[in-house]
Amino acid sequence: MSLVQLNHQIQHGIERVLGIRITAVGPDFLCGEMPVDERTQQPFGLLHGGASIVLAESLGSLASHLVVSDKPGARVAGIEVSGSHVWSVRSGLVTGVARPVRLGRSVHFWRIDVHDQENNLVCSAKLTVKVGGSGDSLD
Repeated sequence: MSLVQLNHQIQHGIERVLGIRITAVGPDFLCGEMPVDERTQQPFGLLHGGASIVLAESLGSLASHLVVSDKPGARVAGIEVSGSHVWSVRSGLVTGVARPVRLGRSVHFWRIDVHDQENNLVCSAKLTVKVGGSGDSLD
């Protein structure tokens, strides 16, 4: 899939609301960015930790989708996400990079690191994604 197609695919939900866009895809990573503005800041003007987690889960889930997209009827769903917030950001853009830790047949594990524009680590997240077929329950 091209970057245009990927960005079109994610512009129907929370990714659109938060301004998330995919910026690069490689053989072992997916990269995206999100603005730090009134949509993604907490009341004290800092990047909301929940927004960082949305970016992380969006990138990891989309990456899992790309891994299994050649399998007819394959579906993915994030089942667990956690993150450590280690640096604060007030404005600009943050960039997340999702890299696989393990890609099994039914479960994918991802690490997603989010950095600010000065390359400070803002959030380090882990995501578990359930992979199933069209007949499997993912709910």
